[in-house]
Amino acid sequence: MSSARHTNRLVNETSPYLLQHAHNPVDWYAWGDEALARAQREDKPILVSIGYSACHWCHVMERESFEDEQIAGIMNELFVCVKVDREERPDLDHIYMNAVQMLTGHGGWPLNVFLTPAGEPFYGGTYFPPVDRHNVPGFPRVLQGVAQAYREKRSEVEKSVTQMLDALAQMDGRDAVVGAVSPTLPVDAARTLTRHYDGDHGGLGSAPKFPNTMVFSLFLRAWHATGERRFLEMVEQTLDLMAAGGLYDQLGGGFHRYSVDAHWLVPHFEKMLYDNALLTRLYLEGYQATGNTAWRTIAEDTLAYVLREMTDPDGGFYSAQDADSEGVEGKFFVWTLDEVTAVLGEERARVFCRVYDVTDVGNFENQNILHPTLTPEQAGKLFGKSPDEIETILTESRSALLAVRDGRVAPGRDDKILASWNGLMIGAFAVAYQVLGEDAYRVAAERGVAFVYEHLHRDGRLLRTCKDGQAKLNAYLDDYAFMLNALLDLYEGTFDLTLIDRAAALADTLLTHFEDGERGGFYFTSEDHERLVARPKPTFDGSIPSGNSAAAMGLLRLYYLRGEPRFLAAVERTLGLFAKSMGDNPFGFANMLGVADFYLRKPREVVVVGRSDDPATIELLKSLHGAYIPSRTLTVVDPGESARLPLAEGKTQQNGLVTTYVCHNYTCSSPVTSWDEIAALLELTS
Repeated sequence: MSSARHTNRLVNETSPYLLQHAHNPVDWYAWGDEALARAQREDKPILVSIGYSACHWCHVMERESFEDEQIAGIMNELFVCVKVDREERPDLDHIYMNAVQMLTGHGGWPLNVFLTPAGEPFYGGTYFPPVDRHNVPGFPRVLQGVAQAYREKRSEVEKSVTQMLDALAQMDGRDAVVGAVSPTLPVDAARTLTRHYDGDHGGLGSAPKFPNTMVFSLFLRAWHATGERRFLEMVEQTLDLMAAGGLYDQLGGGFHRYSVDAHWLVPHFEKMLYDNALLTRLYLEGYQATGNTAWRTIAEDTLAYVLREMTDPDGGFYSAQDADSEGVEGKFFVWTLDEVTAVLGEERARVFCRVYDVTDVGNFENQNILHPTLTPEQAGKLFGKSPDEIETILTESRSALLAVRDGRVAPGRDDKILASWNGLMIGAFAVAYQVLGEDAYRVAAERGVAFVYEHLHRDGRLLRTCKDGQAKLNAYLDDYAFMLNALLDLYEGTFDLTLIDRAAALADTLLTHFEDGERGGFYFTSEDHERLVARPKPTFDGSIPSGNSAAAMGLLRLYYLRGEPRFLAAVERTLGLFAKSMGDNPFGFANMLGVADFYLRKPREVVVVGRSDDPATIELLKSLHGAYIPSRTLTVVDPGESARLPLAEGKTQQNGLVTTYVCHNYTCSSPVTSWDEIAALLELTS
């Protein structure tokens, strides 16, 4: 560090992404009053460059432009330069990404946007090469052109700013037509989405191909609601093909960000915490719905990866792993035929390489991305061995190769801990504990909650990020909404009522500080947040569910557990605000459509009266957790204690047996004590 040729202000930050730029010759600022004040004092435009630590093209632009002293000199002369980690400051990313998308018709990272000294956007783009290339202007030419426009065409800049601010203001839903949610909306929307299904390779659309977990979760709901086999078949094909491609890390478990091709072979190699949380949950839902044990294994191996490589010693979960190592994308994950043979020996390598498509030609830049092309049964016939013998060879080979891979230079890891993404991962572990019954998953979820409340909870409010023990930044809508759902997920596995109390406190904060009580929905920032040029109300699912949909789902679940009408009223305002948009654009509202399904069909509210240590209670919960019931709440009451949740009041055991009540649409069943009776009330099929 001390021998670096250049050092700028970012050396004092905690974000791994900002620290990556701390020795650029660019005179970087972090976002804050110091940079804005200098821009106003010198009447200079601001260049805000937004990215994240695992972003491959962010690294490329840094190497090409931000480490180039000549280009850095132009930046320093003409602009006040600000670096932003989009994962720490998603509020800024939301605003300026929307601005660039309106200006150019597309967006992505790195995001480079030019602002007035007041923080108002007037021009921007994504990646710029260091010289003119492929009809894209070089970054120096862009810098000089923007600075000249700011100096000499101020009236045009001001006009652009006015138009941009007006457009950003309209994105909070103020012009939305508030309406009722049609009873057929979720299934109708799911049917619309099937038109985009890739029947050859699974998933939606063509390359690049993303997992789109929220859409496939909606398909499972539509299958559950209608019994239409086509919805389930799309989920089955997609889960199978994703797991058999390079998108999935065949040795270490866990999923990469997306596939650059249509058939899931070549991934963009970064690994994000949120993808692995959401995909774990989807594979577990698929396992509940079908009993496919291969999907259970994928979920287990993904969680093992998170515990092994993405978990802080104090229990929080890290954010991401880079796509690059030693400056080369994917280098850590790919193999040559000679490398595999050297590790496994000729005989084992012959089987492994045939199954996992390892050749001397390669399938990725003369190297090989591992992906299974034969089943153990098929390989057994080819090599004259039993499927069990083949499986033993493959298991031993994967372990041997993983051990060697662990000795390579690993991709960089972004070890900041974000409240929102931790909420997603805590929820995934909590659901895994419910479905699979492994205590290690409960412990991981409980330690994650403990970390959040020890490090990211202060004076009754959440903070956004923690790195090296330093927590900071006001939490956003996603942080509260995802943590609210995570607490409820863990409650429905452990029935610890303190989790309900904490969930209710987060819900109170959402209603007090984030809700638009007049028009409905939730703003991304609290009303006491730093004042920015816009206050976004994010509505669309992206790589993670929209904060509005997650908030609505959490409040709806809490309403059915606590019975407080204000939670339901907020959900109804939110659904009404987005009712038309859900029908018009189901892809962007898949998670909200799941909320609508929960709301319209109303959950089965299951109350079990029995001691938590009673083997009969344990066995009953195993059956309940193992079933796919997408709209359900679950409460366990000890017969010797007074009920603290309204739905459980007055419910007692029958004849000393573990007793279940199933309530639906404000009516409760008679008490039942056999699984067959419970299954009938839950409308479960054998």
